[in-house]
Amino acid sequence: MTAPLPNALAATRGLVIALGSVTGLALLVGSLPWLGGDDPAQTVLRARSAERELDPAVLAAVRRDAGIPDDPVSGALGWLADAAHGDLGRSWVTGSPVAQSIAQPLGISVTLAVSAAAVCLICALLLLAPSLRRAADSGAGVGGGALAAGALLAALPEFLVATALLTVVAVHLGIAPTSGWSGPANVPLPALALGLPAAGVLSRVLSGAIDATLTEPWVRTWRAAGFRRSATAAAVLRRAVAVALPQLVLLFVGLLGSGIVVEALFAIPGLGGTALQAVLAQDLPVVQACVALLALIGLGLGAAGMLAHRRLLGPAMRDGALTPSATGGSDHPRWALAVAALLTALVVAGLLRDPSAIALGERLQPPSSASPLGTDALGRDLLARFGHGALLSVGASLAISAIALALGLLVGASRTRGLAGAAEVLNAVPPVLAGIIAAAVAGPGLLGAATAVCAVAWIPLAVHARTLAAEVRAAGFVRAARALGAGRGRILLRHVLPAILPPLLRHALVRVPHNALALAGLGFLGLAAPHDSAEWGAMLAGALPYAESAPWAVAVPALGLSLLGLVSGLSRATR
Repeated sequence: MTAPLPNALAATRGLVIALGSVTGLALLVGSLPWLGGDDPAQTVLRARSAERELDPAVLAAVRRDAGIPDDPVSGALGWLADAAHGDLGRSWVTGSPVAQSIAQPLGISVTLAVSAAAVCLICALLLLAPSLRRAADSGAGVGGGALAAGALLAALPEFLVATALLTVVAVHLGIAPTSGWSGPANVPLPALALGLPAAGVLSRVLSGAIDATLTEPWVRTWRAAGFRRSATAAAVLRRAVAVALPQLVLLFVGLLGSGIVVEALFAIPGLGGTALQAVLAQDLPVVQACVALLALIGLGLGAAGMLAHRRLLGPAMRDGALTPSATGGSDHPRWALAVAALLTALVVAGLLRDPSAIALGERLQPPSSASPLGTDALGRDLLARFGHGALLSVGASLAISAIALALGLLVGASRTRGLAGAAEVLNAVPPVLAGIIAAAVAGPGLLGAATAVCAVAWIPLAVHARTLAAEVRAAGFVRAARALGAGRGRILLRHVLPAILPPLLRHALVRVPHNALALAGLGFLGLAAPHDSAEWGAMLAGALPYAESAPWAVAVPALGLSLLGLVSGLSRATR
């Protein structure tokens, strides 16, 4: 009889957290000019007319006409108050209503995200279909081929896939448009560029859930009872999807918010590009509207994902019939060790060479005995830059994963009720926008980029921990402990944490290449390491103009990301 009150309090608490997160995000975005020490009126004036002088009277007129506030707090709170009544304000640059200016870009980005999600789902299921059939017969886990293929896809930078598709399919073959958004013909290439790497991540999440599901007693019972292979496979997939569903929702919201680079390469007027242009022009009403829309979509989809998770599990969640179990270590230790040894050997060989020696007479030379991996546009040895760049890329990625693991475990395991909140709001923030905010505070650099990636990297781990913790708390042995008088803290330390920590550790390992890709994407936009740095993202950005004449310059940093992805991919996937 007392259940409605705790439920109401929990719902109220979740609503307060969600609204507080949106408010804090709006305040942070509204503080961008002040964080960077800029006068927004100057930036708006330059965006309107680069030829006008920065006269104090002109700047005062710009502030008055555009409605630029005197401080970020009053500006953000005023914008939120108007937005609550449906008024998203007017653009500081064009003066047009923001709601009208972002309606079409939002539709374009949603269309692109849905198309990319379809590509992602189809490719992931194609990768896992053979393993599902084999699992239904013998209970064997996901095969090494599927794990390796998924890891390689996940290690592909989206901007590299987009550049390759643009160059080969659109330019050389001429079978798809190179830019714009005028019809269905403009959809496939950017959808593939976003969907293929996401399919790798999705296959890793699903493969881990499948492996863990196969260890549950009911699967052995079904096989022993002679259930049809198709029925067993469908039940295993349903159980795996139930576990992975909150992660799938995060993946879709991430596709919606992370297409900025792909939109820029294909000149697509989507929401990400609109937000990026508005940030550069410090057109804050447009930025705030874009971020608020992404945050609200993230909240709605996050809540829907958690409800669907409970719905798929059905009575087992309520009756204490779940028996969650974690999978063991790698099924393919020799292959994982071989790939790790190859990566280590390349790094060590590169560390023994000088990465900064310039030889213009040897620029863009193919691999040779003197330069085993070739040279870049300044004649620098790519093997040397590969080795020294690994310390930056892999080291920063490992540090990000460690911090994200700690934050995700702290936030996810402590949640006793599955409610959408701060994680879903922050997940909707594009990493590029987080990078711009970090650059505004600390200036462009690897530390700021790593901070920006870390600000969103903990979210998938927190959602994963929350999902696993909810299942553990619904298990029969936890209910028995609670009936014997065990308190919340004891249950957390003795039952929840030991059950969820191993899969979360593996999940954090899988995220290392993903974090490296996020750093590479920020480096591609000039928001991470300097352009002359050996960091792999900066190397990729500098080599892309020479992709046709010197493909090895692009292949070397891409090889590092691929090997890093394989090392994690050949270990047992996360549940």
